[in-house]
Amino acid sequence: MLQRPGSEEYSPFFTGYISQVPEGDYLSFLHSQVDAVIALFSPINDEQGLYRYEPGKWSLKEVLGHMTDTERILSYRMLRIARGDTTNLPGFDQDLFVTHTSFDELSMEDLLNDFQAVRHATFTLLKTITEAAWSRKGIANNNEISARALAYVIAGHAQHHLSVVQQKYNY
Repeated sequence: MLQRPGSEEYSPFFTGYISQVPEGDYLSFLHSQVDAVIALFSPINDEQGLYRYEPGKWSLKEVLGHMTDTERILSYRMLRIARGDTTNLPGFDQDLFVTHTSFDELSMEDLLNDFQAVRHATFTLLKTITEAAWSRKGIANNNEISARALAYVIAGHAQHHLSVVQQKYNY
Protein backbone atom coordinates (compact mmCIF):
# COMPACT_ATOMS: atom_id res chain seq x y z
CA MET A 1 0.00 0.00 0.00
CA LEU A 2 1.28 3.46 -0.90
CA GLN A 3 2.24 5.43 2.21
CA ARG A 4 1.39 9.09 2.76
CA PRO A 5 4.36 11.32 1.86
CA GLY A 6 6.22 13.15 4.57
CA SER A 7 6.24 16.95 4.53
CA GLU A 8 9.89 16.88 3.41
CA GLU A 9 8.78 15.28 0.13
CA TYR A 10 6.95 18.32 -1.28
CA SER A 11 6.71 22.08 -1.10
CA PRO A 12 4.19 23.70 1.26
CA PHE A 13 2.06 24.68 -1.77
CA PHE A 14 0.86 21.07 -2.02
CA THR A 15 -0.07 20.64 1.64
CA GLY A 16 -3.71 21.54 1.02
CA TYR A 17 -4.08 18.98 -1.75
CA ILE A 18 -2.32 16.18 0.12
CA SER A 19 -4.44 16.85 3.21
CA GLN A 20 -7.55 16.15 1.08
CA VAL A 21 -6.53 12.49 0.84
CA PRO A 22 -7.80 10.50 3.82
CA GLU A 23 -5.70 8.04 5.77
CA GLY A 24 -6.01 4.47 4.61
CA ASP A 25 -5.93 2.72 1.27
CA TYR A 26 -4.80 5.26 -1.32
CA LEU A 27 -5.79 3.13 -4.33
CA SER A 28 -9.29 2.53 -2.99
CA PHE A 29 -9.70 6.27 -2.52
CA LEU A 30 -8.44 6.95 -6.04
CA HIS A 31 -10.92 4.40 -7.42
CA SER A 32 -13.76 5.89 -5.39
CA GLN A 33 -13.07 9.28 -6.95
CA VAL A 34 -13.98 7.93 -10.38
CA ASP A 35 -17.42 7.02 -9.02
CA ALA A 36 -17.68 10.40 -7.29
CA VAL A 37 -16.80 12.31 -10.47
CA ILE A 38 -19.34 10.31 -12.48
CA ALA A 39 -22.04 10.74 -9.82
CA LEU A 40 -21.44 14.49 -9.63
CA PHE A 41 -21.02 15.36 -13.30
CA SER A 42 -23.12 12.81 -15.22
CA PRO A 43 -26.51 14.32 -14.25
CA ILE A 44 -25.35 17.71 -15.58
CA ASN A 45 -26.53 18.28 -19.14
CA ASP A 46 -24.53 20.21 -21.70
CA GLU A 47 -26.37 23.48 -21.08
CA GLN A 48 -25.96 23.19 -17.31
CA GLY A 49 -22.29 22.41 -17.90
CA LEU A 50 -21.83 26.01 -19.06
CA TYR A 51 -22.86 27.33 -15.63
CA ARG A 52 -20.40 29.62 -13.81
CA TYR A 53 -21.14 30.53 -10.21
CA GLU A 54 -19.97 34.07 -10.92
CA PRO A 55 -18.58 35.98 -13.91
CA GLY A 56 -14.96 35.16 -14.67
CA LYS A 57 -15.08 31.75 -12.98
CA TRP A 58 -14.76 28.51 -14.91
CA SER A 59 -17.81 26.71 -16.21
CA LEU A 60 -18.56 23.24 -14.85
CA LYS A 61 -17.23 21.82 -18.12
CA GLU A 62 -14.02 23.80 -17.69
CA VAL A 63 -13.61 22.55 -14.13
CA LEU A 64 -13.87 18.94 -15.29
CA GLY A 65 -11.50 19.60 -18.19
CA HIS A 66 -9.05 21.29 -15.83
CA MET A 67 -9.17 18.31 -13.47
CA THR A 68 -8.28 16.03 -16.39
CA ASP A 69 -5.52 18.26 -17.78
CA THR A 70 -3.93 18.61 -14.37
CA GLU A 71 -3.97 14.86 -13.77
CA ARG A 72 -2.23 14.39 -17.13
CA ILE A 73 0.50 16.82 -16.15
CA LEU A 74 0.94 15.48 -12.61
CA SER A 75 1.07 11.89 -13.88
CA TYR A 76 3.73 12.86 -16.41
CA ARG A 77 5.76 14.47 -13.65
CA MET A 78 5.31 11.39 -11.48
CA LEU A 79 6.49 9.15 -14.34
CA ARG A 80 9.62 11.18 -14.97
CA ILE A 81 10.55 11.47 -11.31
CA ALA A 82 9.85 7.80 -10.58
CA ARG A 83 12.12 6.86 -13.46
CA GLY A 84 14.95 8.94 -12.00
CA ASP A 85 14.74 12.02 -14.21
CA THR A 86 16.15 15.03 -12.35
CA THR A 87 15.36 17.60 -15.06
CA ASN A 88 13.57 20.66 -13.68
CA LEU A 89 10.08 20.06 -15.08
CA PRO A 90 8.29 23.27 -16.03
CA GLY A 91 5.20 24.60 -14.34
CA PHE A 92 2.01 25.46 -16.19
CA ASP A 93 -0.55 28.23 -16.12
CA GLN A 94 -3.90 26.60 -15.37
CA ASP A 95 -5.86 29.67 -16.50
CA LEU A 96 -4.01 29.76 -19.81
CA PHE A 97 -4.74 26.06 -20.31
CA VAL A 98 -8.47 26.63 -19.76
CA THR A 99 -8.52 29.79 -21.90
CA HIS A 100 -7.02 27.92 -24.85
CA THR A 101 -9.39 24.94 -24.84
CA SER A 102 -12.79 24.09 -26.20
CA PHE A 103 -14.14 22.41 -23.07
CA ASP A 104 -17.40 24.37 -23.29
CA GLU A 105 -17.93 23.03 -26.83
CA LEU A 106 -17.50 19.40 -25.76
CA SER A 107 -20.29 17.30 -24.35
CA MET A 108 -20.33 16.39 -20.68
CA GLU A 109 -20.18 12.77 -21.83
CA ASP A 110 -16.96 13.41 -23.77
CA LEU A 111 -15.42 15.27 -20.83
CA LEU A 112 -16.34 12.45 -18.43
CA ASN A 113 -14.95 9.85 -20.82
CA ASP A 114 -11.71 11.84 -21.05
CA PHE A 115 -11.42 12.04 -17.26
CA GLN A 116 -11.99 8.30 -16.96
CA ALA A 117 -9.41 7.53 -19.66
CA VAL A 118 -6.79 9.69 -17.97
CA ARG A 119 -7.55 8.17 -14.56
CA HIS A 120 -7.26 4.70 -16.08
CA ALA A 121 -3.84 5.69 -17.46
CA THR A 122 -2.88 6.91 -13.98
CA PHE A 123 -3.85 3.53 -12.52
CA THR A 124 -1.76 1.66 -15.06
CA LEU A 125 1.19 3.99 -14.43
CA LEU A 126 0.97 3.46 -10.67
CA LYS A 127 1.41 -0.29 -11.21
CA THR A 128 4.77 0.29 -12.92
CA ILE A 129 6.33 2.28 -10.10
CA THR A 130 8.57 0.23 -7.83
CA GLU A 131 8.71 0.56 -4.07
CA ALA A 132 12.11 2.26 -4.30
CA ALA A 133 10.87 4.69 -6.96
CA TRP A 134 8.08 6.10 -4.77
CA SER A 135 10.58 7.99 -2.63
CA ARG A 136 12.60 9.33 -5.57
CA LYS A 137 12.61 13.09 -5.73
CA GLY A 138 12.81 15.39 -8.68
CA ILE A 139 12.21 19.03 -9.44
CA ALA A 140 8.89 20.34 -10.76
CA ASN A 141 8.36 24.05 -11.22
CA ASN A 142 11.59 24.72 -9.26
CA ASN A 143 10.38 22.72 -6.23
CA GLU A 144 11.57 19.35 -5.02
CA ILE A 145 8.86 16.68 -4.91
CA SER A 146 8.72 12.89 -4.65
CA ALA A 147 6.85 10.52 -6.92
CA ARG A 148 4.76 9.50 -3.88
CA ALA A 149 3.81 13.11 -3.16
CA LEU A 150 2.71 13.56 -6.77
CA ALA A 151 0.44 10.52 -6.48
CA TYR A 152 -1.20 12.13 -3.45
CA VAL A 153 -1.43 15.51 -5.17
CA ILE A 154 -3.31 13.85 -8.05
CA ALA A 155 -5.96 12.53 -5.66
CA GLY A 156 -6.03 15.68 -3.55
CA HIS A 157 -6.39 18.00 -6.53
CA ALA A 158 -9.37 16.04 -7.82
CA GLN A 159 -10.92 16.00 -4.35
CA HIS A 160 -10.43 19.76 -4.02
CA HIS A 161 -12.36 20.38 -7.22
CA LEU A 162 -15.11 17.93 -6.31
CA SER A 163 -15.60 19.94 -3.13
CA VAL A 164 -15.56 23.26 -5.01
CA VAL A 165 -18.26 22.03 -7.40
CA GLN A 166 -20.42 20.88 -4.51
CA GLN A 167 -19.95 24.06 -2.45
CA LYS A 168 -19.73 26.88 -5.00
CA TYR A 169 -21.72 25.46 -7.91
CA ASN A 170 -24.31 23.81 -5.61
CA TYR A 171 -24.18 20.43 -7.30
